[in-house]
Amino acid sequence: MKIDLALRELHRAEKALVRDLLKVSDRHHAEPEIHHVTRDLARWSRDHVRALADAGRSYGLDLGAEVAERPGPLAPVRTAVSELLSTRPEPGVLLLADLRRLHRACAGASLDWELLAQGAQAVKDDDLLAVASRCHPHALRQLKWTDAMLKQLSPQVLAG
Repeated sequence: MKIDLALRELHRAEKALVRDLLKVSDRHHAEPEIHHVTRDLARWSRDHVRALADAGRSYGLDLGAEVAERPGPLAPVRTAVSELLSTRPEPGVLLLADLRRLHRACAGASLDWELLAQGAQAVKDDDLLAVASRCHPHALRQLKWTDAMLKQLSPQVLAG
């Protein structure tokens, strides 16, 4: 069985997504919707990390259940730069670049959830399938949010 590989990769992807979401939140602190929604989305991914760690035990994996709560030593710098640049046109371009990266990360995590669900069905692991069925909708909503933000912001940033 290769379910352990899928669990390990998805766990890595969700942990990275938490970090990426928190960085974007700090970097775009001057944009309240971006700042707050990315923190909410990071909370979902943090919950996914815990669920994957729990599920991994059935497959002999010792995946960490926690993601660092602290945004890192550069968070205050990112916030300060965000506030300084908030009146210039460049933050819009930076925001689009950050949202594009987040969108790709969300798409990868969503795909990994789908693969895990398919694998869980194949090995008839109802508990793992329940985890995937519970978490994958959040991953899809993360993906839809990044897509919607890109569509909403790109015309004004790129035409402005």
